[in-house]
Amino acid sequence: MQNLPKGSKKLLNAWAFYDWANSVYSLVIASAVFPIFYGAITLVKDEQTGKILDDTVTFLGINFNNDSLISYITALAFLVVSFLSPFLSGIADYVGNKKSFLKFFCYLGAISCIGLFWFNIDYLWFGFLCYFLALIGFWASLVFYNSYLPDIAFPEQQDKISAKGFSLGYIGSVILLVICLAMIMFYDAFGFEDEGLPTRLSFILTGVWWIGFSQYTYKYLPKGNKAEKKLTRGVLFNGFKELKHIWIKLGDNIRLKRFLGAFFVYSMAVQTIMLVATYFGIEELDWGEQNSTTGLIISILLIQLVAVVGATLTSRASGKFGNIPTLIVINIIWMAICIYAYTVTTPNQFYVAAACVGLVMGGVQSLSRSTYSKLLPEHAIDTASYFSFYDVSEKIGIVIGMFSYGFIAELTGDIRYSIITLTVYFLIGIILLLRIPKALG
Repeated sequence: MQNLPKGSKKLLNAWAFYDWANSVYSLVIASAVFPIFYGAITLVKDEQTGKILDDTVTFLGINFNNDSLISYITALAFLVVSFLSPFLSGIADYVGNKKSFLKFFCYLGAISCIGLFWFNIDYLWFGFLCYFLALIGFWASLVFYNSYLPDIAFPEQQDKISAKGFSLGYIGSVILLVICLAMIMFYDAFGFEDEGLPTRLSFILTGVWWIGFSQYTYKYLPKGNKAEKKLTRGVLFNGFKELKHIWIKLGDNIRLKRFLGAFFVYSMAVQTIMLVATYFGIEELDWGEQNSTTGLIISILLIQLVAVVGATLTSRASGKFGNIPTLIVINIIWMAICIYAYTVTTPNQFYVAAACVGLVMGGVQSLSRSTYSKLLPEHAIDTASYFSFYDVSEKIGIVIGMFSYGFIAELTGDIRYSIITLTVYFLIGIILLLRIPKALG
């Protein structure tokens, strides 16, 4: 098939549709069903009151707080991604086959999601391995997906199509989550005798959805942005050379360098909140007679639906006020959310916090991605390496955020202190954003 011209509607829509395909991982695995499932099999509760009696998990002969354990494994996976992405993106830029790498990590992540069907407390190593590989597959694929943005869209199109991708992701993932929720809540109506089976089937549906819908994207995306070359041994570490080269280039692009510094700090807080919100809701809220599983999934659905509106409003705000001022306001809102979350004890308060998170969650992600894309040097060819630098910054930030979250929770015995300390990251991010020269529209 002949490559579609840059900026064409069909090409832009095909690129954005990958968000529809892969965002089910973010919702079902990272945010909703798996965290609830993990809590159910690792927490010991009083059958009558529902109060937690024991939150200790033994893994590899060591006792961990269950929240701390999952945060450490998550941090380790992001550390692997942060080292893996420059290695791979440099090869992809040189060889010119970004789409092959995108496919590989898509399939790795999706198959690993399917493997979570067999997650069991007696075989934690296998379940954590699947969780670990699914996370790597999802985030490594985003390195190549994001790097396509300046290749397929002109600068004036990037804010809009980036926001559209996130919006499609929220809508698609909500549809699958509703299907999974229906199976879990009304399992007997679907013919299931075991109420735990629909939860495990949700992991299979996630993998199948991810693989199936990504085929539309693969049909229209070009292989890469260079003529294909033969891979040689000398190219294997080309990505790290490219990152060094890009680091040197950043010295001449003060706006891009300062934006990356700000993004590194505030993103570690944003991503940590998104990864731990459900675990917080499981352990810290008094659900009373309300079903905690239903309540948590409702709150996550609320986040996703509000996020569609938030991403759209953010795109419009950036067009009127500029990208950097809009990001500063979003970071201020994030700070307020963290402070409020420290006081949350009831489901209704949690729903309010969830709605606020949804409003700024999509906006900060889509606007950060398009802001970075706009700040890249004009006619840049090595876009995968540039976006690898962006992704490495994000991933190392997540490693720090998740490790600090788990460490503070382990140290104090209260994950509320972990949440409140994230306000410091947002404050530093705001200060760094204010230092960016005013030239970006």
